[in-house]
Amino acid sequence: MDETSNIDRRRFLKTSAALSGGLLMSFYLPTFGKTPKVASSAAPATFEPNAFIRIGADNSITIICNHSEMGQGTYTSMSQLIADELDADWKTIQIESAPLGEAYANPIFKAQLTGNSMTAYTEWERMRTVGASARSILVQAAARAWNVDPASCQTKNSTVIHPATNRRFSYGELVDKASGITAPNDVKLKSTADFTYIGKPVKRLDTPDKTNGKAMFGLDVSIPGMLVAVVARTPVFGGKLKSFNADKAKAIPGVRHVVQIDRGVAVVADGYWPAKLGREALEIEWDEGPFAAQSSATQRQQYAQMAKTAGKVAQKEGDVAKAKGTKTINAVYEFPYLAHAPMEPLNCVADVKDDSCELYLGTQAQTFDQFAAAQASGLKPEQIKIHTQLLGGGFGRRSVLDGHVIQEAVQVSKAIKAPVKVMWSREDDIRGGYYRTVSYHNIRGVLAASGQPAAWSHDIVNESFIIGTPLAGSMVKDGIDEIAVEGAAELPYEIPNVQVNWHQAVSPIPTLWMRSVGHSYNAFVKETFIDDLARTAGQDPYQYRRKLLEKQPRLKQVLELAAQKGDWGKPLPKGHARGIAVHHSYFSYVAQVAEVSITPSGKVKVHRVVCAVDCGPVINPDTVKAQVEGSVIFGLTSAFYGELTLEKGRIQQRNFHDYKMLRMNEAPDVEVHIVPSTDKMGGIGEPAVPPIAPAVANALFTLTGKRIRKLPFPADVRA
Repeated sequence: MDETSNIDRRRFLKTSAALSGGLLMSFYLPTFGKTPKVASSAAPATFEPNAFIRIGADNSITIICNHSEMGQGTYTSMSQLIADELDADWKTIQIESAPLGEAYANPIFKAQLTGNSMTAYTEWERMRTVGASARSILVQAAARAWNVDPASCQTKNSTVIHPATNRRFSYGELVDKASGITAPNDVKLKSTADFTYIGKPVKRLDTPDKTNGKAMFGLDVSIPGMLVAVVARTPVFGGKLKSFNADKAKAIPGVRHVVQIDRGVAVVADGYWPAKLGREALEIEWDEGPFAAQSSATQRQQYAQMAKTAGKVAQKEGDVAKAKGTKTINAVYEFPYLAHAPMEPLNCVADVKDDSCELYLGTQAQTFDQFAAAQASGLKPEQIKIHTQLLGGGFGRRSVLDGHVIQEAVQVSKAIKAPVKVMWSREDDIRGGYYRTVSYHNIRGVLAASGQPAAWSHDIVNESFIIGTPLAGSMVKDGIDEIAVEGAAELPYEIPNVQVNWHQAVSPIPTLWMRSVGHSYNAFVKETFIDDLARTAGQDPYQYRRKLLEKQPRLKQVLELAAQKGDWGKPLPKGHARGIAVHHSYFSYVAQVAEVSITPSGKVKVHRVVCAVDCGPVINPDTVKAQVEGSVIFGLTSAFYGELTLEKGRIQQRNFHDYKMLRMNEAPDVEVHIVPSTDKMGGIGEPAVPPIAPAVANALFTLTGKRIRKLPFPADVRA
């Protein structure tokens, strides 16, 4: 790749006069309420501000992606949408992360934010319109040059063709000719039958650079004059810095500065290792505060008491108190704090000057990072520039709304008047907060004489993900955090009397959405408890669900497909059992059948997972399969090992030796079956996480007769 095609968009705009062989295309979306601007002839045919495509005279096509790439395939899927409508040659596609800008905002959150499994369905039409608009401009340019009707022209493989005269222009040859031409307000999008790339397993755009080492993650960033900092933070949640002595730290070779910042004390050095040694040499006294007496045991007692109080009603149908039945089942479920534990720990490079601040990091939340940096630097938001890098895993951890990592880097850079990279260690990340919340559940089911459920009552106790954040206005209704109760407050099963209550716990431990968020624990409760009702009624768990999902056709369809492909009801090897679970989240529908056995030591062995998924129209089936496979591994990791415990206000786990990841030899065979669908499109990054743990737990019940209601699974599931 030459230097011209490698430059970033911001530098391209600054030097556009020198790069007259490049064409930056945009389109007008009424959503943004702005009219495209045509640049002067010095910068040919640049439409502002909604720029997503850049075509070079060398026929290269750069797609500027407004969603972060963290392994989920966003760069490729967004490019497929654009390239298909553009009729581009896939071999010429290059990708570039978008700068900050209103045009690049998530259409729902109105901010640059990647998460909630919404990239595909929120951009399905918009990115196709981007490609179709650009194609329209190129066709008009060619038609003008040939003095023919644009309708008589065709496009294919980055070429405009006039079949009647067999004349053709490559897109690169039309760069100058396209200057000043605007696309029509309404462009016609392709029908499904005409798709070239959409719905096909094209090669991912980010794979080559990740294979050859050229890919740039946040940790890879190095800019001239950059130093490295690590921060000593309070070991107790809610604690404060009392005093510190930096003499011993400053004596470490390579240490340049020791700086007090809002979240603790930063040691700045020539590299990570001297900074780490300097932090270890610091003499610090902390005011641990009142939370220093808190433990997981005391927290459980508090939550159990809270579950007995009146909560806020998140869902109510009928009257659970008056429901009559022949059998009643009561159960308590408990779930621990979980760390996201991405393979690339948190980091951020900040370069603060008097009138600007540049950030380099892998992030899911550019807009919130911009405001965090503005607050920490004292600059205006428009003076903040963000260079988004590839993310070595996110799972929600890199979408913190308070931008604490950014604030640390900005405060240090501002203090030392030099660019600095703040790096978190694995221990910093696991012990530093922002976890999936701990939760406690009381649930009660009443069975009618027919065996069908007559009532379902569910009390949920946990901390809020949203209350007190900028998103509270759109995600908190009647005082209820919708994310905290998701997966429970929209029960799909046909039950006449349902009530779901939420009890908000308060703690200084910061919580954050983690892959599948509230669905991750609520689906486990829902899918294991419905199994309990089925077995108590003496009915097959699969058939029991089918009867209760008559009004949920998409959910019923994936349930039936998973059961068929997963050989439900067929003989198994001795000591093996199957479990089934189904769940709807992020507008997608997933069912899973897990084949499970127990080792001689009592450990769970998952042999095979069959997954059926309906996510509506599919952009790239390979991406769907990869996301489902990854979700199964992610969910199993949490079910097998995910647990953070609290003692004296401190998290006890530190690294992967005591907060384990699923190993390759523990991974099951995963089969993914995609339902062909033209229904509403849903997300795919998270929906396959919630069903896997309950599917395994349901199989374990068949093997042991014991119901697991607390995660992670015990070391010996037979005990």
